[in-house]
Amino acid sequence: MTLPIENITSLIPQKYPFVMVDKLLYIDETSARSSFYIKGDNVFVKNGFFTEGGLLENMAQTAALKAGYNSDAANKPINSGYIGSVRNLEIFSLPRVNHELLTEMVIENQVFDVIVFQGKVWHNDKLLAQCEMKVFPGIRKKN
Repeated sequence: MTLPIENITSLIPQKYPFVMVDKLLYIDETSARSSFYIKGDNVFVKNGFFTEGGLLENMAQTAALKAGYNSDAANKPINSGYIGSVRNLEIFSLPRVNHELLTEMVIENQVFDVIVFQGKVWHNDKLLAQCEMKVFPGIRKKN
């Protein structure tokens, strides 16, 4: 796949209207970057602002993009995962409708399938939010 990848729905388990990433911009062994354009009808928009929950979900879905891209490259199924914990969450500012977010998730630590990411979200050059997020793999379903 050539970056940026704009058709990301095959790489993440979430489906519309709960997709909080638009493009996979960059990926390597330890990190992934995505972009997301906030529309007014987004489920996480309230009073013209993208909420704290939306910022967290955007970070989680950027981590999911990394996992989905790696699974797709290895010809494995895309599995769901879940947020095990969020630590040191700092939200400096909420973005407005029609803003584009740039999100980066960097692997800080990994033990088996449990991954600890450091996540950051920007609009333009302004840091909006950051946290440490522990992501656990989802339970694989039997066919």
